[in-house]
Formats: sequence, structure tokens, C-alpha cells
Amino acid sequence: MKKKKIQNIIIVIIVISIIGVIVTYNYSIDQTKQKGLQFGVELEQIQEDVNKIQTKFYSEKTSWEEGDISKEELLKFYEKHLKEFREIISRYDELVPPEIFESSVELLKISSETQLESDSQFIEWIKTGDESAKTRSDTQIQESLEYEMLGLVEFYSAKTGVKNYDEPEKFESPQRDLIQKIIQVSENMKSQCDKEFKNELGEFDLDKMEVDWFNCINEAQKWKIEHLP
Repeated sequence: MKKKKIQNIIIVIIVISIIGVIVTYNYSIDQTKQKGLQFGVELEQIQEDVNKIQTKFYSEKTSWEEGDISKEELLKFYEKHLKEFREIISRYDELVPPEIFESSVELLKISSETQLESDSQFIEWIKTGDESAKTRSDTQIQESLEYEMLGLVEFYSAKTGVKNYDEPEKFESPQRDLIQKIIQVSENMKSQCDKEFKNELGEFDLDKMEVDWFNCINEAQKWKIEHLP
């Protein structure tokens, strides 16, 4: 688990480093250049803040495991963490990106929202010991990283001219691709519910497992509804 966390942090650091390089790339038109540079700086700051808050999130858990803080102190910190994370995510909506960057911003925002949901499930696991919440948290961490890398690819492609949207054609966010991805994530979550609570015959060994499975499926459906554009 610690190895996975380290890998995730390394990926985030790489993402931030690449975005930092992209920000320095020159635009051909002065007005577009200034607008693009400002947008890039603001986006980079958001991604840095997401990285910092996530690093702190896991470091506090380590402090708890090592006995440096109590469980009550950990949960109090996590309550503050969720509030601060939501505030950071809201800053995506304040960005004014050039049209060809709209898709990348949307993907990076979804990545952060998925990470926030993962953190919420992780906190639920700490509170209750519910292993299904831990499973959902782990799944959503990976989905968040996938969205982040997709967002980076979109950003870099637009920045380097691989994507070019000229007048009169206007750029439109790839709604269909996003919808398909969100549905796929939801279906993966449901599959995890089946693996967690059903036996090899697809049945429930205990009545409680059926109730837990039902709640797990509802959470997956709720996540899909909240994230569909």
C-alpha cells in the first residue's frame, strides 16, 4: 500500500513538472500568449495545491499509525481536509482557459473530484472499519490518476499544436468520451461490489452482505449521477 502511495505521489509530481514546462511555451500571438500564460500559471497553482493537500492527507495517517496523534485528532484533521479540498476544486471553475484547453481543465477537475470522493471513502473506512469503503477508495485513486493523465495529454496536445481548432469551427468538450469514461468507472465500482459481497455463485452468504452490496451499488450509482455532465 505504501509503495502504491509513493507511486501516486511520484506521478503527481511528474504531472506538475510537465505542466510547469508547458507554461513557459511561447504563444505566437501576444494577446493569446498573455492569456495562455496567465491561465497556465493559475492551473499549475491549483495542481500544486492538490498535490500538497494530498501529501498532507497521507502523512497525517502515518502520524496516527505511529501513535503521534489520536484517531479523534486524525478525523478532525480529515474533516478540515475535505472542506479545503472542495475549496481548491472550486477554483477550476474560476479559470478562463483558451477554448482548446477547456477539455483538459474539465478532465483535471474530474480527477480532483474523484480523488475527493476517494478521500471520503478512505475516511469512512478509518471511522467504521468498513473494508468495502477502503476498496472503493483504492479504486477511485486509480481512476483519479487516469483522469489526471488524460487531462495532461489533452493540455499538452493543445499547447504544442497537435490539436488546432480554427474559426469558424469552435472547440467543444468531448462530452461523449467523458460520459463513456464516467459510466465505465461506475461499472468498475459495481464490479468491485460484486467481488466484495457475492460468492462464486453470485449469491450472498449472509443477509448483511446483501445489504452491504445494495449500499455499495447505490454509492456507485450516486457517484455516476454526480459526475455525469
